[in-house]
Amino acid sequence: MPSLFRIGSYLVFFWSNESFEPIHVHIGKGKPSPNATKVWLTASGGCIAANNSSKIPQKELNEILEIISAQHFMICEEWKNHFRVNEITFYC
Repeated sequence: MPSLFRIGSYLVFFWSNESFEPIHVHIGKGKPSPNATKVWLTASGGCIAANNSSKIPQKELNEILEIISAQHFMICEEWKNHFRVNEITFYC
């Protein structure tokens, strides 16, 4: 379970057993949890919240999504390195 970075008290990470899905990250308060918010990365360099299972307040979630979009390239590189793939599948 690679932790990518922290944004305030939130941890941005991905689970090691999800390489079969399009690229995405999870956001959890403090530590990884099964009910973490899921965010798809898009081919255009942005991101889309798939769910907000961890109930992050909307204002905070919007700020986190902006940061994830700004870190899009780094997240993609980490995904490739961790899952040992050359190409990434995007949600859209």
